[in-house]
Amino acid sequence: MKRKEIINAAGIDLKEEVVAINRVTKVTKGGKTFRFSALVVVGNSDGIVGFGQGKAREVSLAIAKAVEAAKRNLIRVERAGSTLPHETIGRHGAGEVVIKPASEGTGVIAGAAVRAVMELAGVHNILTKSLGSSNPQNVIRATFDALENIMSVNSVAERRGKTPDEIGASS
Repeated sequence: MKRKEIINAAGIDLKEEVVAINRVTKVTKGGKTFRFSALVVVGNSDGIVGFGQGKAREVSLAIAKAVEAAKRNLIRVERAGSTLPHETIGRHGAGEVVIKPASEGTGVIAGAAVRAVMELAGVHNILTKSLGSSNPQNVIRATFDALENIMSVNSVAERRGKTPDEIGASS
């Protein structure tokens, strides 16, 4: 069940991490025109994370545009302590990301793009596997798809007509 909660970035102290910078060339009769595309992840390390993409003629402007786009695309991540409540799979295009909760002390076992998302979301113990496309944009979108599919114990209990204590005891 997909849910999209709009989060206002005002008043939240967000950290940013550049995942990928790509130089794009446009060839015209006047020569080559270079532009830069930046993919950025922002988060507060406490359950709020977002990503964005920006393009400009200079790297710094592309990063600034990507950060602004990421602030408009924030989601809240359900966590269980320093990990996630359950295993989930996210898909986008040909990319697929499998995310599994891990025990305390495991750390973040992930590739570069997924690692950036998990660390900025405040998840410290997690196992991930990226399958299919290795394109950073597809991997990040698949990761966000997986994070949006995570359900809290309270929402599962509400759907089943039980209390959260009954759900926690049965799992």
